[in-house]
Amino acid sequence: MASSSASCISLIVLVAMASAAAAQQLSPTFYDASCPRALSIIKSAVATAVSSDRRMGASLLRLHFHDCFVQGCDASVLLAGQERDAAPNKDSLRGFEVIDGIKTQIEAVCNRTVSCADILTVAARDSVVELGGPTWTVPLGRKDSIDASPALALTDLPPFTASLQELVAAFDKKGLTVTDMVALSGAHTIGQAQCSTFRGRIYGETNINSSFATALQASCPRSAGTGDMNLAPLDAATPNGFDNAYFTNLLSQRGLLHSDQVLFNNGSTDNTVRSFASSAAAFSSAFTTAMIKMGNIAPKTGTQGQIRLSCSKVNS
Repeated sequence: MASSSASCISLIVLVAMASAAAAQQLSPTFYDASCPRALSIIKSAVATAVSSDRRMGASLLRLHFHDCFVQGCDASVLLAGQERDAAPNKDSLRGFEVIDGIKTQIEAVCNRTVSCADILTVAARDSVVELGGPTWTVPLGRKDSIDASPALALTDLPPFTASLQELVAAFDKKGLTVTDMVALSGAHTIGQAQCSTFRGRIYGETNINSSFATALQASCPRSAGTGDMNLAPLDAATPNGFDNAYFTNLLSQRGLLHSDQVLFNNGSTDNTVRSFASSAAAFSSAFTTAMIKMGNIAPKTGTQGQIRLSCSKVNS
């Protein structure tokens, strides 16, 4: 047993070292010579998409998160019929057509140069900025995967029913700290969730503001199968603005999902939530740091992977 445990620990260390080495090969200037228009094309397309559908900003950010947490930031989530059809993603992930449209524009000026993984990573950053949030420098040079893992989507994406301990463990597995986890959860200051994801909370939990729960019940019936896809904002205070109101909501027990409110429920993350609620600057700083770290999870670089011509399928 001791030998087996030691081998397991050694494997985890080797994987972490390999991921760190790959991340060091990324550079914010990666496309400066090979495709100098890439970033401006992405920025313009995201601005157009978010302008016509404010929810799209949150959707692109979530798409990036769901990509990075399953075998690294390699655009595997974009492959048709794979991870995007796994239970945590099916009928809820959005924004594929925006990324596809950006890829088409970039291919027209820089053929086989810019990866779908990089496009998605930059689009997530630009989405936050479009909704009033902070900006950060994105290291570039990721390659696209040639496969995907629906099985890992089931095990590595933390569910909306997750406990605090489960959230901490899920993020730790990806090399992210507890502070990173709380900050990244703050992405729920934008976007919406389906009734099926918060029904159990508004009807069965006690650590919820009663008027908040009652208001939600009007559009989310108690019976499963009725109104399952009805939407509610994750942050009812400022649903289309990227700010720290999500944390203020938690202080008054107005977290929409179970996995939101566990961050402020007499647990180890209460003080971090209080800090972010009282200081937008503290939240923005922690969020940008965590986003850069998440974007560096197990990138494929060098001879790994490929530059897909179409984000939804591997090259033939």
